[in-house]
Amino acid sequence: MHNNLTIYNTLSRKKEEFKALNPPYVGMYVCGPTVYSDVHLGNCRTFISFDLIYRYLKHLGYTVRYVRNITDAGHLEGDGDSGEDKISKKAKLASLEPMEIVQQYTNGFHNMMAVFNVSPPSIEPTATGHIIEQIEMVKTILEKGFAYEVNGSVYFDVEKYNQTQDYGVLNNRKLEDLLNNTRDLGGQDEKKGKLDFALWIKAKPEHLMQWPSPWGMGFPGWHLECSAMSNKYLGEQFDIHGGGMDLAPTHHTNEIAQNVASCGKHPANYWIHTNMLTVNGQKMSKSLGNSFLPHELFSGQHPLLQKGYSPMVVKFFMLQAHYRSTLDFSNEALDASEKGFKRLMAALALLEKVKTSSQSEVDVKALEEKFAKAMNDDFNSPILIAELFDAVRIINSIYDGKTAISADDLTALKNLIQVYVFDILGLQDENQAHDIEPLISFLINIRKEAKENKDYVTSDKIRIGLQEIGYQLKDSKEGTTWSKI
Repeated sequence: MHNNLTIYNTLSRKKEEFKALNPPYVGMYVCGPTVYSDVHLGNCRTFISFDLIYRYLKHLGYTVRYVRNITDAGHLEGDGDSGEDKISKKAKLASLEPMEIVQQYTNGFHNMMAVFNVSPPSIEPTATGHIIEQIEMVKTILEKGFAYEVNGSVYFDVEKYNQTQDYGVLNNRKLEDLLNNTRDLGGQDEKKGKLDFALWIKAKPEHLMQWPSPWGMGFPGWHLECSAMSNKYLGEQFDIHGGGMDLAPTHHTNEIAQNVASCGKHPANYWIHTNMLTVNGQKMSKSLGNSFLPHELFSGQHPLLQKGYSPMVVKFFMLQAHYRSTLDFSNEALDASEKGFKRLMAALALLEKVKTSSQSEVDVKALEEKFAKAMNDDFNSPILIAELFDAVRIINSIYDGKTAISADDLTALKNLIQVYVFDILGLQDENQAHDIEPLISFLINIRKEAKENKDYVTSDKIRIGLQEIGYQLKDSKEGTTWSKI
């Protein structure tokens, strides 16, 4: 198996040669979305990045079991086990069942992944579908002495765990530093220590999502689901665990503690984290008014955007930055990516029109080695794209008759481009891609939600915007249909 792959491991804070535990099999777990709202661009970047990793591992010949969960219960508003369950709160506000909220936003998430041509995972388990496994893990952690029960809730004892294990191993933080940076417990808090976190939470009578357990009616803590499900589908130890960098300090740190406490083993050999998004140099956030959803980026209907950009242009823009680098959105950067993407696709279209020669001046093997070197260096997509533009220069030169290429080398070049541009980067030629149904269906769902919320401005913007690009919506009692004008 061809493999010179190195991966930056958050756990060791350095690049390491990738060695699968059980080649040719690879287990990869990525923390998925909490489905209480539309998927945001930060999520999209994370899942596009791990799709790239998934595709490249398969290209190297690995058989990958990719597990990406859906959080449909247990994620409270505050990371410190405070506030309401995000899904239950949304359900109450909308006067809907929690599972209606879950279904609505899970559908929206899947539609958006299809729009970006992101591969579905091998397994997509849900928190509510694995309550039994989570309860069993809590029981084991209790039996091992690393948790305690108070009034129907169960908490992980971080300070006791840290006596034999390094709780801050993922971020190289000492327990004393973590304790000093954590708020004091309130007088009503049941936890023994400031860093202790909930494994199981006693439910109040009015809580919409609760299940029976040995400790009474309740629901699992947010961190527990990933430990239980990764253990079930990938085993006590697997190859790769990933997510956004915001998950490392708390969520992933607690996952490691839960796994080690229950089975004595660190769950993953390689921890991979994607970096954050910024807009014009500022962190993207709702409070700053500079965040926008994917459909706003596509339509251009946002005060910070001068125009809309197609899904493939947005994906290409994201891939032009390394997954560990900050990605800064600006109109100028998006415009440059749009020009670059069109230039790339235009050159690839020329491959069907070039004339071959008995001689060849193109070293396809050298191009392939450059492409592989880029991807083997921690999935370095921006370097790969730079090398692809070198191939663009060569293709244009062949088309202009300035460089000769043989029939065999032309076939090899076409195959190489197919593999790296379409199979690995997951890009699509939008001039040839006619399946826009996922995108329009997604926009129709957004419009439906806007109308239900009496947000007629957004509803009209979507209808008019689609009409301007050639698609007409028709509303009826049965729902909304669309047709090309």
